Amino acid sequence: MGVIVNTLVIFAGGFIGLLAKKGIPEKISKTIIKAVALSVIFLAVTGMFKKVDGYETNALITVISLVIGSAIGEIIDIDRRFKSFSDKIERALKRKFGDNVRFTQGFVYASALFCIGAMAIMGPLESGLKGDNTILYAKSILDGISSLIYASVMGIGVAFSAVPVLVLEGGVFLLAFALSPVLTPPVIAEISIVGSVIILAIGMNMLELTKIKIMNLLPSILMPLIFCQFM
Repeated sequence: MGVIVNTLVIFAGGFIGLLAKKGIPEKISKTIIKAVALSVIFLAVTGMFKKVDGYETNALITVISLVIGSAIGEIIDIDRRFKSFSDKIERALKRKFGDNVRFTQGFVYASALFCIGAMAIMGPLESGLKGDNTILYAKSILDGISSLIYASVMGIGVAFSAVPVLVLEGGVFLLAFALSPVLTPPVIAEISIVGSVIILAIGMNMLELTKIKIMNLLPSILMPLIFCQFM
């Protein structure tokens, strides 16, 4: 139930934000984008220094995870494939609703934001193992508010980021018993730190300071599963 609620809240928040966008002048919209970007950077920085269940993280694991994970992502070129898929949807929406439709940026950034972090893992894990949806309900509130704000400046793609969230959280929920021995608190702590660095990259892209291929960084999230066994 928690996974479904989280998915529906993101979807609903995105569409409410889309409606709100129509009443926001372009000048104000651009300023809001910068404010949202700074907020994303703030979340990333606080996430980097936050202890998960009191565990100290290993900076070396973070560095190695990002280097090797980004290399794998670049070889596969996840970013190009993901954006190609998003662009096809955007072109279809533009044919139907006009050239003002924006999909790709909101879909890519929001998908990464809502799928990265300890809550996206611990929530469905707790739900699957214990039937406890507390974390997912708390995440739903945060994601719903964020979805509304992001969609008001980045378009309809934000609402559809609910689909990757459903796939990720649904997968963790269904595989909870198999994943629980692997997703130990230290591993989740390391994953959270790596995720925070990727979120920082999203904020920098939104401020147009960088052009980092966000999706190519995503394999880094899985690297702590390996390196925590040896370091």
